Amino acid sequence: MPSFLTSIPAEAFVVGLVAAIGLGAYLILAQMEERSVARSTLRQLDGFQIEDQREKELLAPLHQRILGPIVAAFSRLGGRFNPPDYVEQVERKHLQAGIMSSTAVERFLATRILLLVMTPVWLIVVFIVNPLNMSGMLQLLLGVVGVAGLVIGPNSRLNSKVEARQRSVQRSLPDVLDLLVISVEAGLGFEQALDRVIHNVPGQLSEEFARVLGETSAGSTRADALRGLQDRVDIAEIRSFVMAMIQADKFGVSIGRVLRSQADEMRIKRRQLAQEKAQKAPVKMLLPMVFCIFPALFVVILGPAMISIVETLG
Repeated sequence: MPSFLTSIPAEAFVVGLVAAIGLGAYLILAQMEERSVARSTLRQLDGFQIEDQREKELLAPLHQRILGPIVAAFSRLGGRFNPPDYVEQVERKHLQAGIMSSTAVERFLATRILLLVMTPVWLIVVFIVNPLNMSGMLQLLLGVVGVAGLVIGPNSRLNSKVEARQRSVQRSLPDVLDLLVISVEAGLGFEQALDRVIHNVPGQLSEEFARVLGETSAGSTRADALRGLQDRVDIAEIRSFVMAMIQADKFGVSIGRVLRSQADEMRIKRRQLAQEKAQKAPVKMLLPMVFCIFPALFVVILGPAMISIVETLG
């Protein structure tokens, strides 16, 4: 080792090494940030044309360039190894959840295949490697919960999105029908009443009505557009509303009268649903009361008495 290095204190050498590494990292990150800003600026130019194919690929975000080929590979595997009926069911649930992306189903199938591949890895980690040195029931419980999450997790998450959207539509439907009744009875047509609802009542149902108007403007019949609404939402209230509107168009019944009867029926259903949930509340409260509240009460009430009895008998 040269003599001038031995004469330098160890603390100064460490500080200089850390400063050099930090300066190098700063220069690299600054250059990457500059390129990122330049690429984001180029993306905002509408008429900008790039001749080089590599430059076109580099304009895409980093995570998309890294994860895109992986997701595409697993998507092909998902389409190949999943039954066609299951793929069709997943497409229908994505439609009911309001996910209109063309690649959402492929990403879902890719995620499901990836999690299924990770399931034996998880079992090996829990039962063979066992980094936390668990044993007995805790190890079995962790393995079962992990496998259940990996296998059932994607489907349960998608189902929860569908149910949340259906609840949102179910809650807002009576108010939307009231506004439709007022608008139609004031002299507006059905399409103009839907347009007023879309602009005044934001939410999932207004988005669906906007799609219905878009389909009718594109040349579809009102009955077909309403049937598409029924397929996308798939709740009993929407099915009843769609059937009533199609029958009114077919037989020439007054739309205002049909909408008023539908609004009254939806309000009765919403009140009945609220009463049903109120009746279920005591039953649902029984389990936490028995296992969480009652033991604490027993400890507080009977604890001093038990201590006195033990001391007296002892």
